[in-house]
Amino acid sequence: MAHFSTPDAPRFSVEVYQNEYLPEGGREVNAIITVTSAGGGATAGPPIPAPAHGGYEDAPGGYDSASGRSGGSPRAAVVIMVDCSGSMDYPPTKMRHARDATAAAIDTVRDGVAFSVVAGTHKAVEVFPGDGRLAIADPLSRAQAKEALRSLSPGGGTAIGAWLLQADLLFDSTDAAIRHGILLTDGRNEHEEPQRLRAVLDACAGRFTCDARGVGTDWEVEEVTGIAAALLGTADIVADPAGLAADFTGMMETAMGKEIADVGLRLWTPKGAEVAYVKQVAPTVEDLTARRVEAGPRAGDYPTGSWGDESRDYHLCVRVPAAEVGQEMLAARISLVQPVPDGVGSPPSPLAQGLVRAVWTDDLAVSTAMNPQVAHYTGQAELAQAIKQGMNARKSGDAEQATAKLGRAVQLAAASGNEDTAKLLAKVVDVLDVAAGTVRLKAKVAEADEMTLETRSTKTVRVKK
Repeated sequence: MAHFSTPDAPRFSVEVYQNEYLPEGGREVNAIITVTSAGGGATAGPPIPAPAHGGYEDAPGGYDSASGRSGGSPRAAVVIMVDCSGSMDYPPTKMRHARDATAAAIDTVRDGVAFSVVAGTHKAVEVFPGDGRLAIADPLSRAQAKEALRSLSPGGGTAIGAWLLQADLLFDSTDAAIRHGILLTDGRNEHEEPQRLRAVLDACAGRFTCDARGVGTDWEVEEVTGIAAALLGTADIVADPAGLAADFTGMMETAMGKEIADVGLRLWTPKGAEVAYVKQVAPTVEDLTARRVEAGPRAGDYPTGSWGDESRDYHLCVRVPAAEVGQEMLAARISLVQPVPDGVGSPPSPLAQGLVRAVWTDDLAVSTAMNPQVAHYTGQAELAQAIKQGMNARKSGDAEQATAKLGRAVQLAAASGNEDTAKLLAKVVDVLDVAAGTVRLKAKVAEADEMTLETRSTKTVRVKK
């Protein structure tokens, strides 16, 4: 394990779990990489005093209405995007809960953080502070923002790409390193072509992170989870709008805990070796393989987003050249890195490093033993895939395939101790034999239960060490 830290930043560590032993001629090396960050400072720095006058432009480092710019250089910025399409009026309490949730999130924004609220319909409208500006959070600006929420009312269509582009423009107005969006929708992205949203996500990837939430049951699971996956955030369902305030508060508290941005997982492999795949496997399953950015000879960076005090696990699979018994090699070097600002100056030292080895042996018992961490997360990835395939088969009317896949999911959830997923599965199937994975599809399933299982299917449990 190696530790590195920088002033006012979290201390990172990397732990590598693997069976480095391969049989003669073996080529595939698997490892679980646990990355942990701890001990960072506060995101926003010291609180900013409330201004003495009627506006908040007098606050030190605050919003300057004359220049239209945020003063100082806040370390963090957040943009809250609230669905205000016509469907938010059904039932009428949904919009009220959305306003209350946004107010709760605003109350959670720390002093000194730049923030804004955007109303999303078939276009994006800045509700606060307006004119492409970000406000600096203090008691007065938070009060003014909550007052501005009174203007939120349902009407119009849904074009989520426009909301995200507006957030990107707002983030462009600040020098904040940590940029985080929170997006709420209750419907499908019906006023944009799917390729338009995909293009926007590609353009925004790496520029800010975003948590996405679907409220009610009239939204599209793949759209919401796709937004979160592309922008390295979380996705979830809030089936009952009354739960929005607690969910928004939790999301904002997590965002306020982020202390270092744009961390990349850099993998160097020796000549003749190649990366087969890189997946985040905890707290959720997310395939990062296609997001590699070349970083010098035989090295590539995979984005991990922003970090606070937290730990995540990654599954690395490397194919190495075949070798004879007794030989050994370094299969990969893992580093946690940050980009050089504007490409100026020398690359900073890695935040943490770890090594993956390969050793060839003729001891069959040693070479065929699977590392417990690798085995656990291989099962968790299979669990997520089985749920996806099972639910798709169920929707298409293929009862036999749905039963087989969801039965396998029940079996995997039980074997890995993923109790939350097991409970969600039990709302979709009748479990007859857990160990054998024998289930029967329920005749009637609440739409909220079905969508909750799909949305949370990639959530994993940590391996018991």
